[in-house]
Amino acid sequence: MIGVKICGITNIRDAYRAAEFGADALGFIFYSKSQRVITPERTKEIIQKIPGSIRRVGVFVNEEIGTVKEIVDFCGLHLIQLHGDESPQYCAQFRRSTLIKTVSVCTEKEFQELENYPVKAILVDAREPGCYGGTGKNSDWALAMKIREKYPFILAGGLNKENIKKAIETVRPCAVDVNSGVETSPGKKDPCKIREIMEIIRATDKDEGSGSIFSPLCPSPQWGRGA
Repeated sequence: MIGVKICGITNIRDAYRAAEFGADALGFIFYSKSQRVITPERTKEIIQKIPGSIRRVGVFVNEEIGTVKEIVDFCGLHLIQLHGDESPQYCAQFRRSTLIKTVSVCTEKEFQELENYPVKAILVDAREPGCYGGTGKNSDWALAMKIREKYPFILAGGLNKENIKKAIETVRPCAVDVNSGVETSPGKKDPCKIREIMEIIRATDKDEGSGSIFSPLCPSPQWGRGA
């Protein structure tokens, strides 16, 4: 089953709606330059009010390792999404089973270096100069399909109700990460858009398996370092 993460959650209403319509995970962005930034305190308040089955993902960009660990513990996060320029050595400071690493454009050398990252999954997103995600633009699907051959991966980047079916059928990701495609404005989700895209995803996803990359029962890949 394709996992679904609704990212850029900033309020309890949107968190409730995403959970109600079947999202597997919610993403909370702790990057001060993001239009969807949220404080750890507000995140904790939201987390305490949503179903325990929802996986909570913290999104960080080139943050101090100690700060990441403090926020993860304070909020009660399940997964850490590193959305910046973090190195394999940086990633090795965390448990592999908790890590998602974001990549965008990728040379052949960079592709080969992905095996050095001790992470649970690779997330493919679009990036513009000085902007780490949230661009609303499609990511490199050709790169995503290449990564799919070797690693568990999550597809992000401009996914919405118009292109999600094609994305799933073309790229066949382990999971999708939806953000701007279900918003009325940055950080404000549209419940109708969430419901619509979830219906399309579930109708398109032909895998009847019960596991998801966001499931606590989903094993980490046997590559990279860490435990």
